[in-house]
Amino acid sequence: MKVIDKIALVLIIIGAINWGLIGFFRFDLVATLFGEMSMVSRIIYALVGISGLWGIKLLFDD
Repeated sequence: MKVIDKIALVLIIIGAINWGLIGFFRFDLVATLFGEMSMVSRIIYALVGISGLWGIKLLFDD
């Protein structure tokens, strides 16, 4: 597995955990740590989204 694949997988897991916290407890960990819609939190959300798209590629790799 390439380094970029591992980074994408870690970000996908972070995003999944954050969404689980939002769904179960109405607690947004990223917003709590970095501020609601601050520049840093928006970058994190964008990186998680890009990683999710990269994860689609991982489905079709050998």
